[in-house]
Amino acid sequence: MEASKADVSIVVVPFPAQGHLNQLLHLSIVLSGHGLTVYYAAPAILIHQAKSRLEGWHASAIDLLRFHKLPIPSFASPAPNLNSSLFFPSHLEPLFEVFEHVRPHLADLLRSLSISSRRVVVISDYLVSFVASEAAALPNCESYTFQCVPPSAALPWEDQDSPAGALLRSLGLNAPSTDDCISEEFLGLITRRERQEYSGMLINTCRLLEGEFLDFLMKQQNDFIGKKVFAIGPLNPTFITETTRPRHHCLDWLDKQPPGSVIYVSFGSNSSISDNQIEQLAIGLLNSEQRFVWVLREADRGDAFTELNENSRQNKLPSGFMERIHGKGILIGDWAPQLEILSHKAIACFMSHCGWNSCIESISMGVPLLAWPMHSDQPWNSEFVSNYLKVGVIVRDWDRRKEVLVAEKIEKVIKDVMVCDKGEEIKQRAKELGEAVRGAVADGGSSNAEFISFINHITRS
Repeated sequence: MEASKADVSIVVVPFPAQGHLNQLLHLSIVLSGHGLTVYYAAPAILIHQAKSRLEGWHASAIDLLRFHKLPIPSFASPAPNLNSSLFFPSHLEPLFEVFEHVRPHLADLLRSLSISSRRVVVISDYLVSFVASEAAALPNCESYTFQCVPPSAALPWEDQDSPAGALLRSLGLNAPSTDDCISEEFLGLITRRERQEYSGMLINTCRLLEGEFLDFLMKQQNDFIGKKVFAIGPLNPTFITETTRPRHHCLDWLDKQPPGSVIYVSFGSNSSISDNQIEQLAIGLLNSEQRFVWVLREADRGDAFTELNENSRQNKLPSGFMERIHGKGILIGDWAPQLEILSHKAIACFMSHCGWNSCIESISMGVPLLAWPMHSDQPWNSEFVSNYLKVGVIVRDWDRRKEVLVAEKIEKVIKDVMVCDKGEEIKQRAKELGEAVRGAVADGGSSNAEFISFINHITRS
């Protein structure tokens, strides 16, 4: 290890939700691959969750990481409320609330490393603001915030008579309503964030995707003005490595399908759809006469290892559905290896909730999106991939989020992408964009250059 790196310790602190745990674990692996000492600090149950769901890397990729367990009190882990008028995963809020109890234990870790290291670099999720406060108390500790959502997702939250609104209008983009994106309780958590100065910001995007928005934000928004901003994404592996884990059965099924013939359907780890919507989606898939892989499972609870009934959601399917899909589609009732699925040659498109993790994975694999937003940044992400990047189509308009989307509409959108000329154009653009994004993280690419710049900055003399 180079001398300038040997005495620098990096502490990575994720927010306790799957898409956040995942992105920051990818970041930790990439940093450790550059010869840096990296501590991934989180409660034991979340470390287990992040490690057990990691994919795309060789199993040895995490061997160099130091996993530091932060104690938290016990917390309630209720099931999602399928009758809620919000799609936001409010059932996870007990976990979000107790997470701040890691603070004194994290402070102990930072103080210990401060004594033994020339510099301690803390990278914390944007939502875990107390970390920066603890870092600021130490003379040789500097903190960086990490954004798990695209920076452009901030624009719909601005007054649409502001420069942000003017920018969106100039690009022919709609600012989706922010109503129902998050719960009142989660909004309270965000507004209670401690306002701290950061040394810089890391973002899981690249300038190829969002350069226009980054340039705007760095001139207009306080969180960006005057800050060192490093666009270093995508952080997920863009070429999938063979792992030592057993191969998921869905990949064997995909091996038998023609190239570009299968729709992948998944709405993320935290989202749920109603029983009526399951029935309409099932009919729409059947009537589209297209092959599919559908992840139909209960949403994660706060304790993601709570034993769930894999058939509880599949019991809501129309009578005779399983018999009718024989040879044409499969259902997955457990955790699905999404990166491996998206990278498979049989996949044609991805019907997704458009969480940023799913978006950037799909984009990096050259797979177009059928956008079905549920909450948070997803309404904007759907607009962004469909009408800015033009590598997707919106299945359900956010303005009609409280309605059950009928089978006929679902069938039409699927056919538009799978069998129509419009779909061929979108697939070609997605393929070309995927190649360009993979180039951004390769040697000489913009994201690679910004990552090296970040490493040089934190290891400076």
